[in-house]
Amino acid sequence: MDILLLEHMAPDTVSWLETHYSVAFRPELALDLVALRKEAYKTQAIVFPRHTRVTRELLDFLPKLKAIGRLVGGMDNTDLDFCKDRGIKVIYAGSSHVRSNAEYLLSSLLHLYRRALASAASGGRPGVMPPARELHGSTVGILGLSPVAHILAGMLASLGVRLIGYDPAVHHTSPIWEQLRIQPVALPELMNRSDAVSVQMLDLARFKGFINDKLLVNCRRHQLWVGISLRALFDEGALAAALWSEKSVSYAGPGLANPRGEPAILLACCAPHRRCVGGATHRHRPPNGYARAAPRGRLRLIGLD
Repeated sequence: MDILLLEHMAPDTVSWLETHYSVAFRPELALDLVALRKEAYKTQAIVFPRHTRVTRELLDFLPKLKAIGRLVGGMDNTDLDFCKDRGIKVIYAGSSHVRSNAEYLLSSLLHLYRRALASAASGGRPGVMPPARELHGSTVGILGLSPVAHILAGMLASLGVRLIGYDPAVHHTSPIWEQLRIQPVALPELMNRSDAVSVQMLDLARFKGFINDKLLVNCRRHQLWVGISLRALFDEGALAAALWSEKSVSYAGPGLANPRGEPAILLACCAPHRRCVGGATHRHRPPNGYARAAPRGRLRLIGLD
């Protein structure tokens, strides 16, 4: 087959694909990766559901693969570096999830800034959290300039928030900082100055464990964190230690666990694991569980025969 669909797509999109390519719809293979390796050995393109991790090990069994499709959320569970090395094109649902994720981060910040949720996040310990405050006039550190950060920056700026930022992949002289009205700073300075930190870094292999004890030691007291990046970005033990330290950091983002498998986040409001949860709105995902894509012309551009 040319194209294997492991995810529902809109009927008109599937009909168009079937007039140009050999298409099979086998969603059950997403739950059985051993069977997927056998069935898709000669497949040129696969549309994966959001819960399937596309790893180097899986791709090694798919030598003919030329394209990967993702219809929901970001690319956190796809090995982008290996896909690039193999020349596999990765196509996803563009910016459909960007605004909804930015709103998710904004709402998380608003909730954490209020005393009620902050108290719940601190485990109800008296005196741990400061009184509720407003976003206006506070300083928020933007960690990672993904497309979500672009939208979030505009939202926060309109509320009178001072924005500082850092991205290991973006030089501090880049014009994008000025366009987004974010002051680029060194990472230790971001940690030391921010009342709250929003994490939306790309989940690339080279950033694994990026947020570690050496970084968190620079946190200011009572700092609030929100995030949509996946857990691989965090050194979970270091984050748990910061949450229970005298600095009383609070965090709302991907759920984490300590090495023993027990909940490690005791001062935080934990969101579900996937970035696409923040983007799970009716507007982002069309009715009836169907995800629409725009394949016309795209498959030819990536060389799908």
